[in-house]
Amino acid sequence: MIQVNGLCKTFGEVRALDNLDMHVEAGSIYGLVGPNGAGKTTLLQHVAGVMRPDAGSVLVAGEPVYESPQVKERMSYVPSDFYFFHQARVSDMQALHASLFPRFDEARFGSLIAAYELDPRRQVRALSKGMQKQLAFCLALACSPDVLLLDEPLDGLDPMARHSVLGHVMEEVASRQMTVLVSSHNLRELADICDHVGIMQNGHMCLERSLEDLQGGFVKVQVAFAQESDAVPQGLDIVHQERQGRLHTLVVRGAASAVEDLLTQQGATFVNVLPLSLEEIFIYEIGGAQHEER
Repeated sequence: MIQVNGLCKTFGEVRALDNLDMHVEAGSIYGLVGPNGAGKTTLLQHVAGVMRPDAGSVLVAGEPVYESPQVKERMSYVPSDFYFFHQARVSDMQALHASLFPRFDEARFGSLIAAYELDPRRQVRALSKGMQKQLAFCLALACSPDVLLLDEPLDGLDPMARHSVLGHVMEEVASRQMTVLVSSHNLRELADICDHVGIMQNGHMCLERSLEDLQGGFVKVQVAFAQESDAVPQGLDIVHQERQGRLHTLVVRGAASAVEDLLTQQGATFVNVLPLSLEEIFIYEIGGAQHEER
């Protein structure tokens, strides 16, 4: 659905995107993660057709997105800071989106703002930041997009609103096979909803994998050996290691069964495989990339 090839963008002396490739499958939820300054927002703005690439291409459903009204009619973009006209009421923003997006569903918008208890007569500037973010979601989903782009979508939302927003997005994905590209620092929430993950660093895409493959590529294991001379395992790609007394905690690249078998063969008397969060995987992947750059 979304294909990015060799994308480059420079601002002055800053190379925000550097020969970046990305592929997002139709009907999937793709989580885009990376440290501040990695280029996530710039990438989303290119996918939304807001920015012209210096080099490379951005295709949505096989069509170039920049200056293509036909493609943009099928997309909704919720940036981290959503712009509303100063004097606009909720109903004014509804009318604006209905005039711009032929697929805007008035009934759907009405049901969404009712769910969030948003009064169509209220001025947007009188709403809290969280309520404005909810309104942005209502407008975006009411456009019936094939592709939904979200930049830090849950900032400013309370836990109940977060749950509700994610629920509505998941409903759209399930019912219409909508494609979602979401950038977020909240890795725990991404792990709950994403099918695929892309990790960015310094304008590069470090890796793209399904969440299942990504989580299956690392193992966190607690291990103890009968002899401390055996406490440095051989043949493992260890990315992190801690020790408390005789108990060692290792983070290792590889499959859990293979790591467990190898440790047992090397004299481990205790092996306990632990779950590894997406947040931990992100830290070790980015740490590895930074080490290689040095």
